[in-house]
Amino acid sequence: MPTTSLMANAIRALAMDTVQQANSGHPGAPMGMADMAVALWSRHLKHNPANPHWADRDRFVLSNGHGSMLLYALLHLSGYDLPIEQLKNFRQLHSQTPGHPEVGYTPGVETTTGPLGQGLTNAVGMALAEKLLGAEFNRPGHAVVDHHTYVFLGDGCLMEGISHEACALAGAWKLNKLVALYDDNGISIDGKVAPWFVDNVAERFDAYQWNVIGPIDGHDVDAVDRALHEARGSAERPTLIICKTHIGKGSPNRQDTAKAHGEPLGAEEIALTRQSLGWEYPPFEIPAEVYADWDAKRAGQAAEAQWEQRFARYAKAFPELAYQLARRLAGDLPKDFAQTIVDVAVAAHTKADTVASRKASQLALEAFTKALPEMLGGSADLTGSNLTKTAATPDLRFAPDGSVIKNAEGQIGRHINYGVREFGMAAIMNGIALHGGYIPYGGTFLTFSDYSRNAIRMAALMKLRVVHVFTHDSIGLGEDGPTHQSIEHAASLRLIPNLDVWRPADTAETAIAWAVALENPTRPTALLLSRQNLPYAPKRDLADISRGAYVLSEPADLGLKTKAKAVIIATGSEVQLALKAQELLAQQKIAVRVVSMPSTTTFDRQDEKFKKAVLPAGLPRIAVEMGSTDGWWKYRVDAVVGIDRYGESAPAPKLFELFGFTPENVANTVQAVLRGGPSSRRK
Repeated sequence: MPTTSLMANAIRALAMDTVQQANSGHPGAPMGMADMAVALWSRHLKHNPANPHWADRDRFVLSNGHGSMLLYALLHLSGYDLPIEQLKNFRQLHSQTPGHPEVGYTPGVETTTGPLGQGLTNAVGMALAEKLLGAEFNRPGHAVVDHHTYVFLGDGCLMEGISHEACALAGAWKLNKLVALYDDNGISIDGKVAPWFVDNVAERFDAYQWNVIGPIDGHDVDAVDRALHEARGSAERPTLIICKTHIGKGSPNRQDTAKAHGEPLGAEEIALTRQSLGWEYPPFEIPAEVYADWDAKRAGQAAEAQWEQRFARYAKAFPELAYQLARRLAGDLPKDFAQTIVDVAVAAHTKADTVASRKASQLALEAFTKALPEMLGGSADLTGSNLTKTAATPDLRFAPDGSVIKNAEGQIGRHINYGVREFGMAAIMNGIALHGGYIPYGGTFLTFSDYSRNAIRMAALMKLRVVHVFTHDSIGLGEDGPTHQSIEHAASLRLIPNLDVWRPADTAETAIAWAVALENPTRPTALLLSRQNLPYAPKRDLADISRGAYVLSEPADLGLKTKAKAVIIATGSEVQLALKAQELLAQQKIAVRVVSMPSTTTFDRQDEKFKKAVLPAGLPRIAVEMGSTDGWWKYRVDAVVGIDRYGESAPAPKLFELFGFTPENVANTVQAVLRGGPSSRRK
C-alpha cells in the first residue's frame, strides 16, 4: 500500500475508533478529508510540534470543527504533545480532545471552531494580520513575517451567511497567503445537500476575486499537492481549492450517506471498513513506520531554527523593530503605557467636557492609538457615527498588486472599512487577535450587536482581547425609532461569561473603560456609548472607576449632614438623571447616595468588602438605566426605572419624558420606596 494511503488510513482508523469508543462524534468528515490532510500537512504546512506557538508558523484552521478528530489525529501523528490516551478520551471530561477544537486546551489548535463559518472567518483575520505585520516589519532581505493560513471547510461553512461577508473581504484585501480547501462531499446532517444548496461555488468565489482551483479529486494526494503548489504561487488573490470527496471514505455501507456524518459507524461497520481499507491493526494501534512518515518534529525544529537565525540577523540590523515585533506578538503593552492611561484620564477629568460618550471614546482613542501602534480599528460602515477613526489610524488600503499602501511616513492604514458586515467584522477581529501582533477593535450600533453576538461569545470563550465599540446605546438616539433603539442589548451582553461590558457616563469613565479593555489580555470588551451629549459628572478622584462602580456623590456634597437614606445606582447617560434626582431630593432634606456603575460585570468580580462599601447593606437601592430591568434585581434593588418595551420614533427629549427618564420620576421613585411603596417601577 502506498505510504500516503497508510498515512490517510491512520487518520480514518483513529476517527472511527475514537468516535466509537466515545459513542459520540463525527467520523465521516475526517475520513473524507484524510487525503487532503496528508497533502497539506506532510508536504506544505510549516509548523513545529515541539513549539506550537512559534511566531512564523503557518496557521491551520479546521472550520468544519465537528470533524475535530481529523485535527486531533494530525496533531497526535505529527508529534504534538497529544498522546494516544487523550484520543482514547475523546469527548470525555477534562480531556484535551473536546467535541470541537478549543484553543488553549489542545496544543496546535489555533482557534475554537464548531459554529460553522466562523473558523473560515477567523482564518481571514489571521491572514490579514500576517499581511499587515509583514508590511509593517519586513525589510528588504529580512522577511521575518512570512507564513500562510490554511483552512479546511465544508458545505455548512459556505451555507452560513458569515462566509459571504468574510470571503468578500478576503478578496478585497488581496489575501494571497490565505488558502482554503473545500471538502465538497455533498452531504450534511439532513442528507444530500443538492435540494437546498445550489450555489455555484466556483463562480461565487471568482466573483469575490479569489483564485479558484478545481474541482479536483480530494482523495488524490498528488492532485491536492499540485493545487497547493499553485495556490502558494498566487500573488494577489486568496485561493479556494474545491476538493471532491466522499464522506466516510472507505466505509462500505456508510460512505456518501448522512449516517456517516454525526454518529458512530458501529462495531460491525468498522470491521468492514478496516477490511475495505486494508487496515489490519486493532483500535488505537498505529504502526511505527506510519508514525515515522507522519513525524514532523525534526523538520519543524529545523524550520524554526532557520527562522531564528533570520530573526537574529534582523534584530542586529533593526533592533528597535525586532523589539517591537516581539513585544507585540507576546501581547505586552509598552512599559510607559500605564502613564499614558493616567495622563488621558486626568486630562479628561480636568477638561470636564460635555460630549457624547461616543465622542469621549474617540478622544481617548486619539491618545491610545498614538501610543499603541498595535491597535487596529474599524467600523461596519458607520465610521462617522462610531467615531473609531483617529489621526493615528488612516484608512487601510491595498494596491492593485496586492501590497499594503503606506502613507508618506511609511505607515500602513490602521482603520478598516468592513462595510455592512457586523458578524464578519466580529469574527475577523477574533482571528486577528488569535494571530497576535494587533489589538483589534470595531464599531457598529448597539442594536446591531445581535448580528455579532455569536462571534462575541466566541471571543469570550477563547479569552481574546478584542474591543467592540457599540454606539447609539439607547432610546436616546431618538428619531430612528425602535428598530435602532437598544432595549435588551446591555442586559443580553452582560449575560455572556467573560465579556466585560462598560456603559460609561462621561469622558473620564470612557477613558478608563478603554484602558481596562486594553490592559486585559484575556477578556473581550463591549463599550456601550451614547449618541447624545453627556455633561461631565464631578468626582473626588478616579481611583475606583476601574473597579466597575464607585460612589459618585454623597449627601454631604449637597450640604446635607445626614447619612444617606437610599442609593441610586445608574449607568451611562442616566448618571445625570441620578444626580439631578439627588438634588431634588436634597431640597426636601432627603439624603441619597449616587453610585455610578459603568461596568456591572467588572463590579461583580470585586471582593465583598468593596461591594458593601459601595452598596451598603440595609439601604434601599433604586437602579436607573434606559434598558431591560431584569438584570438589576440581582443587586437586591427595591425599584428599577427602566424600560421593558420597544421604543418610539421621536426626538430624544420627548422619549425621555414618555418613558419616565426624568429627574422628577427618579426622585418620585425613591420617595415611593422610602414610603414602602411598590417594589418595581418598571416602565
